[in-house]
Amino acid sequence: MAKIWLFSIILTLVSHTIGVYSSWEEWWTYDGISGPDYWGLLNPEWKLCNRGRRQSPVDIEPSILLYDPGMGKVEVDKQKVNGTLKNTGHSVRFRLDPTSPAVMVNGGPLSYKYRVHEILLHYGRTDDKGSEHTISGHAFPAELQILGYNNQLYDSMVEAMPKTQGVVGVAVMVQISNSSSPDLRLLTSQLDKIIHKGQMKNITHISIQGLLPDTSQFMTYEGSTTMPGCHETVTWIVLNKPIYITKAEIFLLRRLMQGDEAHPKTILANNYRPPQPLYNRSVRTNVFNHDIGDNKCFDSRKLFYRGNVGFIHWIE
Repeated sequence: MAKIWLFSIILTLVSHTIGVYSSWEEWWTYDGISGPDYWGLLNPEWKLCNRGRRQSPVDIEPSILLYDPGMGKVEVDKQKVNGTLKNTGHSVRFRLDPTSPAVMVNGGPLSYKYRVHEILLHYGRTDDKGSEHTISGHAFPAELQILGYNNQLYDSMVEAMPKTQGVVGVAVMVQISNSSSPDLRLLTSQLDKIIHKGQMKNITHISIQGLLPDTSQFMTYEGSTTMPGCHETVTWIVLNKPIYITKAEIFLLRRLMQGDEAHPKTILANNYRPPQPLYNRSVRTNVFNHDIGDNKCFDSRKLFYRGNVGFIHWIE
């Protein structure tokens, strides 16, 4: 109650400031009095951010994963597409051109086909944080999220976002290495063109599949969007292997600013929402270690996610 009371006073004080922006949608941030702890208080339509029971991201604890042998491989179409890379002031976003060929995500835990709408990048100011999802409390320097909408039931992301089984999120942890994939470099090579909020750069002939690691293993759970209004309509698929980014590329990411050229504000990095309570949700996986010569339940041994190798590994 004390937090709500204090916030109501602060909100009154800044109510005149909000007039500078077009809406609350423009005003939320990842820290301070407009950060994640207050999203649900900023706007009544965002109440799930504070009251929801299926919020994202989450910390994935391998020791309680539920092995589900019925889940097959997640399929992502191979075709190359065009789109726009933009500094939104909240994240680095690549949004597919609606005239490009549809890139579909299906299989795994999904009962429908989902059309890829956009890609978001979350990352930290330092190498020890940045990803939204964490593994046993361990964060990665960045996380790439591919978001798509259920185009068998809905006509657009806007329509699908608040609807049941509306959205899929494919989360990929990003680790620092000496090289990165050609498709990731298509994005990072243009970062110097989007230093400030609102700046955009067209990108052509990029493969969404080319941004993914070479693995068929994943973890999955039912959650929410990780930005306001935190809609609890997302099936999250966290791939069980990272992709890689170079130090030079993440240095460019950390130069991006939250504001426009006239008012650059502060740097964009640390644009991640902290892990939310799992409550009684299950996190399923199709990972099974075939080196173990028995049929013990998946949760009967301790596991961990080894980021530099990129898979869940058994500890005897």
